[in-house]
Amino acid sequence: MTNIEGRNPVIEVLKSDRQIDKIMIANGAKEGSIKKIIGMAKDKNVVVQYVNKAKLDEISTSHAHQGVIAIVSEYEYSELEELIEKAKSTNEDMFFIILDEITDPHNLGTIIRTADAVGAHGVIIPKRRSVHITPVVAKASAGAVEYVPVCKVTNIVNTIKRLKEEGLWIAAADMDGEVFYEQNLTGPIGLVIGSEGFGISRLVKQNCDFTVKMPMTGNVTSLNASVAGGILLYEIFRQRNKG
Repeated sequence: MTNIEGRNPVIEVLKSDRQIDKIMIANGAKEGSIKKIIGMAKDKNVVVQYVNKAKLDEISTSHAHQGVIAIVSEYEYSELEELIEKAKSTNEDMFFIILDEITDPHNLGTIIRTADAVGAHGVIIPKRRSVHITPVVAKASAGAVEYVPVCKVTNIVNTIKRLKEEGLWIAAADMDGEVFYEQNLTGPIGLVIGSEGFGISRLVKQNCDFTVKMPMTGNVTSLNASVAGGILLYEIFRQRNKG
């Protein structure tokens, strides 16, 4: 079992099919969204346990539980072939986000949240040297982990090659690329976002079809991975939906 922490993430997990063992709520918390959570839990026959806030502080890993923690089954990752088949079933051009060794849980959670907003069909992460789905990631995603499939793969390069077999063009976010809003980002596409400190690895970059960059005029020469990802994902969204 694992934790889902915070009001919005707990509401979203209550909407999902995920198994919930119980929901722990701080004594005296009954206002607004907490009242909604209590009602939803009652409708789903989920046990609600009232505890001291100190107890929630003790078991919280996000340190931002907002007075509520749900104890739920472990996150179920998708297989790559599942992602592909599910994307095909939508009759939309496939749209995946590939993360190359993202280690910050807040960045992963925020990217998953943006992936949900732009209609991406899944997020792909490596099994090693990457943060996985944790309570902190779930909190940062504001519950989007319940809707966006996440796949763990052994080898990012082989995954890119498999996606190319399905007709995807793979774009790498890299400062050596072409200006992103001048590129054609329509059609089946995968966007590779590199790690916070080192960017995209050489071998992964070599296997991408093209690179895109964000022009910058300030003194800081790079953006946070989730901020850069958000900008690029919304440009893909804009191009896919214009007209």
